[in-house]
Amino acid sequence: MAQQNSAVWFITGCSTGFGRELATMLLERGNRVVATARNREQVEDLGAGRDGQALALKLDVTSAAEIKEAVNQAEATVGQIDVLVNNAGYGYLCSVEEGEEEEVRAIFEANFFGLARLTQAVLPGMRRRRSGTIVNISSIGGFVGFPGVGYYNATKFAVEGLTEALAKECEPLGIRAMIVEPGPFRTDWAGRSLKTTQHPIADYAATAGARRQAIAGGSGKQAGDPVRACRAMIQAVESGKPPMRLVLGRMALDTAQAKLAQVQSDLSGWKETTLGADYPESQAGAAR
Repeated sequence: MAQQNSAVWFITGCSTGFGRELATMLLERGNRVVATARNREQVEDLGAGRDGQALALKLDVTSAAEIKEAVNQAEATVGQIDVLVNNAGYGYLCSVEEGEEEEVRAIFEANFFGLARLTQAVLPGMRRRRSGTIVNISSIGGFVGFPGVGYYNATKFAVEGLTEALAKECEPLGIRAMIVEPGPFRTDWAGRSLKTTQHPIADYAATAGARRQAIAGGSGKQAGDPVRACRAMIQAVESGKPPMRLVLGRMALDTAQAKLAQVQSDLSGWKETTLGADYPESQAGAAR
């Protein structure tokens, strides 16, 4: 076994994708890992031959009771959680009009509220130790909205707003928070875990419908390598000064830079209108 590393990582959604790859990589490096999944049997094999190094737990992040139990069990067994990786979540493809309320609420429960509850559950221990890192897996879709995934975008935009605030609240306490924004990667996101509207509207065929087809057709052919992505996450956490946003993959970088350019164009083009929204006395004071 690799030399034992002291940091304990608690990772959600370890049955497939980034979660499983990250857990495997960390265990090979000698870290201790708490690997969680809705079905515990799907992560039990991660600890095979690594006695005391891996703890497999059942965790459905939409259950407040299971979150509390998993964190309590992890802290009782391994002593502390140094790095929390909120990875569990899934996608939902539909136009905004096609969105079904039950499905929209369900994706927010998994992608946002579960992440928020779990973060709240680990923070007391991190505050006591004045150390820790929280890694929230977002998406380039948490920075840029795309047709056909508006509700998924909304969950990830919410994650990013929460994480930005969390980082500012917790930095004075020795706790860091990082957003990870992957582009398309060869994980199971576009596979069996993806949900799609059952009532498509023909008028959105060229926008939301086209995106559904593109995602389905590209599954398994994405440019992003999950192994390299997980190495990048570990590197950022262990740097001691992780970025606020870790963008992963060329598509994500190009898309983020294009949005920044568009935002700057809007700010510059409408600057006078923007400044004109203040009371006149405020404008005069700012000019002096």
